[in-house]
Formats: sequence, C-alpha cells, structure tokens
Amino acid sequence: MRIKIEREVRVPDPIKLERYRRTPDLGPRILFFSGGTALKKTSSVLAQYTHNSIHVITPFDSGGSSAVIRNHFNMLAVGDIRNRLMALADQSVLGNPEIYRLFSYRLPSDADENELRAEFEEMMECKHRLVRDIPAPMRKIIRNHFIKFADIMDDFNLRGASIGNIILTAGYISNRRHIDPVIYIFSKLVEVRGIVRPTVNKDVHLAAELEDGTFVVGQHLLTGKEASPIGSGIKKLWLAEKLGDSTPCTVQIREKMTKLINSAELICYPLGSFYSSVVANLLPEGIGKAVSESNCPKVFTPNTGTDPELKGHSLNDQINKLLYYLRKDDPENIEIKDVLNFVLVDSVNGIYPGGIDKKAINKLGIRVIDCELVSEKSTPYLDPELLSQALLSLT
Repeated sequence: MRIKIEREVRVPDPIKLERYRRTPDLGPRILFFSGGTALKKTSSVLAQYTHNSIHVITPFDSGGSSAVIRNHFNMLAVGDIRNRLMALADQSVLGNPEIYRLFSYRLPSDADENELRAEFEEMMECKHRLVRDIPAPMRKIIRNHFIKFADIMDDFNLRGASIGNIILTAGYISNRRHIDPVIYIFSKLVEVRGIVRPTVNKDVHLAAELEDGTFVVGQHLLTGKEASPIGSGIKKLWLAEKLGDSTPCTVQIREKMTKLINSAELICYPLGSFYSSVVANLLPEGIGKAVSESNCPKVFTPNTGTDPELKGHSLNDQINKLLYYLRKDDPENIEIKDVLNFVLVDSVNGIYPGGIDKKAINKLGIRVIDCELVSEKSTPYLDPELLSQALLSLT
C-alpha cells in the first residue's frame, strides 16, 4: 500500500545528514538531469551521504575528445558519462584506485603518431605502468577492451584521447552498440557509488534558434568554451540528426528510463550550462511525462555567476523555459506542480541575473527556498557541500 504524507523539513537538517552519512548504502535516490563538469564536485560530496543517487547525463556533447570518438564511430558522446562515473567512484583503498588512475589518464596531446601508437600498444600488452599495476582478473577485462579498440580504431587520432572514453567505446561496440552493459561493467570496476545513465542511446545533436534568427547546430557552439560565446540569446532548443542540419528529429526515451525517473525520491534540475546540460536532457519525448508521474519533490538549483548560454535570461526566464520543456509532452494536462515545486537559492551570497522575484515565482505555485549555498571559499559559485546538504535535507 502507498500513501502520501506531507511534512515540514529543516534545511539543512543536521540529524538527517548524520543518518545518511552513517549509512550511505541506504541513502536517498536523488535524480539529477545534468551533463558536463559543473556537478562533478557535488557528486563526489553526495557519495559520502548516499550511494543511490541517479545521474541522467546528456549524450549530445559535440566538442573535445568526445567529438573525435563520435565522428569516428557514429555514436553517442561518452565523455560526460565517464566524467560522472569517475566523480562517483570510490577512490579509497576499498575501491580500485589503480583502475581510477587509468580511466582518468589522457594520452599526450603533443606527441607524434608513432609515440601515441607505441604507448597504446604498451597498454594493450599490459606493459604500461598504469595497466601493469591493476590486479587480475580486472587487468584482463581491461586488456580485452584495449584489444577490441585496436581492432576497430583504423586511423583514429589518439592525440589527447581519454583512456576511459576508449574503454567505454570498445565496450559499447562489443555490446552491439548498447551503452548500459559497458556502464555496468565500468561501474563495478571503479566501485561507482550511484547510478549513471545517458538520457537516450542515440547519435544526435543539439540545435538551437537564437533570438536574432540564426541557427546553431552542435553543443560545442553553444557553451562558449570551444567557440566564441553566442552573440544572441537562445530562443528554442531541439534535437537534430546531423551537424550542419537543423532539421528536428524525434527521439523517444525507453521504458526503463521512465521507471528510473519514477524511482526517484527527489528530482533536481541542477547547476550547469542551462541549455546544453540541463534542458538538453529534457528534449527527448517522454521525459516530461515521466517526471510529472513521479510522486516526489522537484527542485531547480540555478547557477550563480555567469552562464554564456543565458544571454538575456533572468532567473524568471530560466524557470519559464524549464517549465516549457518539462510540459511539452502534454502541455494541456501536465501542471506546473507536477514538474517543479521548489527553487533553491542563496539571495545573500548568490548572483542571479535579474534578481530573485519571489512574488512572481510564488504566483506559479513554486516555493523559493532561500538558504546558504555559497561559501567564502566557493564564491561566486555554489558550494558542493552546502548544496548537497540542502538537497539531502529535502528528501
């Protein structure tokens, strides 16, 4: 029998936090829609309190070493998945620190092709120090992935390549282009304290229309990291099949993603690049419907400081955009309260574009939780410890 109970909570709640810290195996299932590196430190802190957090990661990255692998093998981006797995990995002696070091390693970006091939062959033959240190039988599992990658790599450019990405890619190809089995193996190898899944297992890209009428295709062109910041605000975001072609495509989530979302005890739309990390995860069909059917609190933790993707966006604009994408599956029947209940801010130490208009937010039926989230050490950004404590207290 399931019943609904409403109660008051304290934010932060020191007693609840201590309970979670002592029994993280029984910790709450907080689900994040995210990508990139913004939540990396928070994920590591969170793993001290719960081993059950759920991380739904955007697989649409089209920049850096992820782009090289995507272009070569026609696959989803695995870089952000690897990054989150590493953030949640047990790095103590109880975990597998040798494997963690290997998966975190990148081949030199300034070496010539012969040197790169020689170092890769060293790894494949288990002569490389990072592979040699890994105990059996895990070393053999990893070696098999190197051998598989060698079979399929052809003229792949190894310069600056992430070893973790290479192993994930080899596992992906070996498992008939299914990503879940290799994530499972990877998670076991490095003792990941949580669940990491891509939103969809599809090779598609982000496309955007800007306020000035121009179109941009490719996540790397939106973030302001690998290309010049966009000159105009983002008007609309969608998915497209190919770089250079903004034609929208339809991507549907699988039933198991719906079940994963429905299992959450708290759903968080967290800090990070607003469009390419957070909204990107909400684009596949079925996400908004699954969120609306999940009977748990939903909270938005907006960025403090500057996000190049939020050109011309106030905090209220962000909330309205978030609601638009969360309700797009069925805007007539999905109510605001079904997809967003709280906005978590620090009005004293945080910097929010346009300020915090609590009256306008409350009119939407959304409650503002105002507490300390920015520390002297982290300013102007959210402090991972303070943010984790606030979120854990809401469960």
